[in-house]
Amino acid sequence: MIGSLKGSVGYLGHDYCLIETAGGVGYRVYMPAAHLAQLALGAAVKVQVHTAVREDAILLYGFLSQEYYDLFELLLSVSGVGPKLALGVLSAVKPDAFYLAVQLRDIKVLTKLPGIGKKTAERMLLELKDKVGGLNADSGAEFGESVAAGGSGAVAEAMEALTSLGYSNAEIVPVLKKIPAAETLPCEEILKQALKFIGMK
Repeated sequence: MIGSLKGSVGYLGHDYCLIETAGGVGYRVYMPAAHLAQLALGAAVKVQVHTAVREDAILLYGFLSQEYYDLFELLLSVSGVGPKLALGVLSAVKPDAFYLAVQLRDIKVLTKLPGIGKKTAERMLLELKDKVGGLNADSGAEFGESVAAGGSGAVAEAMEALTSLGYSNAEIVPVLKKIPAAETLPCEEILKQALKFIGMK
């Protein structure tokens, strides 16, 4: 099995690139959109590779970071999730945002991802709940548990809005934890209070 590839970019497609090795072999490697956007023709590149073996083909999926590779492997552990679907998820969301959605048990966020319906999202939450322990000490596991009880989608919407304003999850989650009964509030109120707390820093 191929675990990694090092070479130069010989071709860029809409969902894959050709990596030409020093030995003259070109490998077609499917990659997340964000990673393909970082590549340029002729540029040197090294990718972590997942080798998917099917009856009719051997397909390579590559990632520029260990973080993306690890999430790809985690997604493949979910029943019914194959490489193509997992790659679509990674092209639509950053790993930390995905982990947080699982921690918050927010089906609304997961079903916005390409190819993820309600049943698949529920299966993800069920099968990944014990595998996604937390991003770090500030990842908001306790906050996630309180939100899970209410099944709040407003919290996730507020997080998305704050992220678009340039704040990181490490900044957002501790602030949201300070908002009393955040899981019961509408998105607009959560945003208002979160920005107030951020302004106090």
